[in-house]
Amino acid sequence: MKRLWAPWRKVYIRPRGPKKSGCVFCSLLKKNRDTRHYILKRSRYSFSVLNLYPYNNGHVLILPKRHIKYIAQMTDPEKLDWLDMCQRVQSALEKSMRPQGFNWGMNFGRTSGAGVPGHLHMHVVPRWNGDTNFMQVLGETKVISESLASVYRELKAKLP
Repeated sequence: MKRLWAPWRKVYIRPRGPKKSGCVFCSLLKKNRDTRHYILKRSRYSFSVLNLYPYNNGHVLILPKRHIKYIAQMTDPEKLDWLDMCQRVQSALEKSMRPQGFNWGMNFGRTSGAGVPGHLHMHVVPRWNGDTNFMQVLGETKVISESLASVYRELKAKLP
């Protein structure tokens, strides 16, 4: 049996209280508790937040503030602001974590792999040589070596 201890994820397995309805991202924006919910930066039309289920350390989501499904629904100012946020986050990741590359990606609809298909979001994932290693290949286990709180503090400090 394969075990990888990650006690900080307990809140996602056994959340406190009943399951909430509605969009998780819109809910985060309304709460104004950025540190608690790992919201890194807000701009006029966009915001960035750490992915609670990261593919890699430093995995960030960039979202429009408006609840929309597709890029075509964005105004030109929203598109520019959103893309600028993507670039700012990548720059902050470069300064704080020094990755050797990046993946940017999007999934449109549940069938394509979108976990939250109703609210458009871009994944910005830092990559390092060797970040796919024997643990994933042989053990089918991904090691995330840094806590969300630690990544949040580092990135927040590097975002202008």
